[in-house]
Amino acid sequence: VIQEAIQKLVEGRSLNFEESVAAMTHIMEGNVTPAQFGAFVTALRLKGETVDEVAGMATVMREKSLHISSSYDLIDTCGTGGDDSGTFNISTAAAFVVSGLGVKVAKHGNRAMSGKTGSADVLESLGANIDLSPEAVAKCIAETGFGFMFAQGFHPSMRFAAGPRREIGIRTVFNLLGPLTNPAGANRQLIGVSDPSIGVLMGNVLARLGCEKALIVHGNDGLDEITISTTSTVWTLESGIVTKTQVSPKEFGFNESPLSTISAPDPDTSARIIRAVFEGTGGVARDIVLLNSAAALNAANYVDSFQSGIEASSESIDSGSALASLNSYVEFSKELQ
Repeated sequence: VIQEAIQKLVEGRSLNFEESVAAMTHIMEGNVTPAQFGAFVTALRLKGETVDEVAGMATVMREKSLHISSSYDLIDTCGTGGDDSGTFNISTAAAFVVSGLGVKVAKHGNRAMSGKTGSADVLESLGANIDLSPEAVAKCIAETGFGFMFAQGFHPSMRFAAGPRREIGIRTVFNLLGPLTNPAGANRQLIGVSDPSIGVLMGNVLARLGCEKALIVHGNDGLDEITISTTSTVWTLESGIVTKTQVSPKEFGFNESPLSTISAPDPDTSARIIRAVFEGTGGVARDIVLLNSAAALNAANYVDSFQSGIEASSESIDSGSALASLNSYVEFSKELQ
C-alpha cells in the first residue's frame, strides 16, 4: 500500500480519501519503514497536500487517539508551529482569557517541535501537571473551564512517526494534523498557521471533518498567530464556507511593534510574561494576547466582531478572571496525579 502511494505521489498524482486512509493506517500501525515514511511525507509535501489527503489522514489519527467525552461546546487554540519566531506562548495565554469568560477550552498541544517553547512546556513552567488521563482532563474542563491534552500521551500510534519526523526536520503533513485531531472533538477552533499557502486547505479540511466554526490565522510577518508587527490574514470557516480577510492592529487602536519585544527564549520566560499580562501589565504582550483572544471568542461564537472580542478579553484580564482560570487549572491539575 505505502509503496503504491509513494509511486503515485512521486508522479505528481493525488491520493483519494480512501487511499489516504489506507496509507495512514499503515503508518500508525507501524507497518512502514523510516525510509518509506520519509519518502511518503516528502513526496506529499512536494506535490502539495489536498483536502482528501489531509482529511483521510486526520480521520485515521482521530480514530486511533485516546478520546475525551464532554457534553460542552469546546474550543481549541492550537497552531501548526514552524514559525521560528521565538515569541512567548500567545495561544496558550489566549486560552485562559477565553476560559475566564466561561467558554470551555480543550487545548491540544505538545512540547516544542519548531519553536523554543511549546504549550506543554509553558504549562509545566506555570506549575501544571500535564500528564493526565482522558478522565482527568475531562474533570479539569468541567471544574476549571480549561483542560490540556498532551499530544504524545493522547496519540500513542504517533510514536512510529516521531523519530523520522525529527530526522527529516521539514514541515510535513504531520504539522497540519495536530490541530485537526483534537481528542475532545472540539467543534470550534482557532488555528495558527506559519505557512499562508495552507490557510484555505486547513479551512476546507475542517469543513470536510464537520467542524462548526474555525478561524485560521497567519501573521503576515510569518507568525502562526495574529501578529502585532503588521497585518494578519484570517480565514473563517462557517457553514461550510471559507472566507478570507485581513486585520490590522491599528484598526483596534494598537501600535505595531516588532516581535523581538515579546520574545521568550525558554518556557520560564514565557510563563513569566503570561502571568505579568494576567496581573495587569500593559504593553505589547497584552495587546497581542487581546487580538488572539478576540479571534478565539469569535470562533466560539461568544462575540460577533473582533472589536467586541477585544473588549470582552480586556474585561477577562482586568477583572482577574483570566488569572483565576489559570490558577484554578494549575491547582486542580496537581490534585489529579
